[in-house]
Amino acid sequence: MSPIEATASLLGFVNVVLVVRRSTWNYPFALAMVSLYAWVFFRERLYSDALLQLFFFAVNLYGWRNWMRSRAESGEVRVETLAWPRRAGWVAGSAIVIALWGYAMHRLTDAAYPWWDGSIAVLSIAAQILQSRRNWECWVLWIIVDLLAIPLFAMKGLWLTASLYCVFLALSAWGLIDWLKARE
Repeated sequence: MSPIEATASLLGFVNVVLVVRRSTWNYPFALAMVSLYAWVFFRERLYSDALLQLFFFAVNLYGWRNWMRSRAESGEVRVETLAWPRRAGWVAGSAIVIALWGYAMHRLTDAAYPWWDGSIAVLSIAAQILQSRRNWECWVLWIIVDLLAIPLFAMKGLWLTASLYCVFLALSAWGLIDWLKARE
């Protein structure tokens, strides 16, 4: 465990707690966390996850702006629901992109676990976009991401990050319950 991984993990914990609570203060923590994790994952040859951090940085800027503009009268961020056809589109689109990205990582890089890592990256992208749009369905994807990430990070010896993803799993369940109650 490196001090950078430890700091990124702490920032990640604070970030997700604030997301679950629908606080816009999650975004400064998210930006710092993804910056540090980009380095950690690149060092471990988890290239999909390293590139994912760059995407997260950009989409967190978008999400921050979107959340600031979409507060309810109470000051809380409003939660929305996807229609069934849009959900099906997200599932189909994610499956296609996972297949394409996993193949590219397998053929073009020396990535460790290109399909597994690629699946985590693609589902994280979908979850982050849905989260930025305030859709409760993001939590279902985050739960899947956590279940995939925990064993991968443990196999790579990233024990603190694997432990963090165990906490993320619990927080994602809390987020799903809380956001379902708050949805419009």
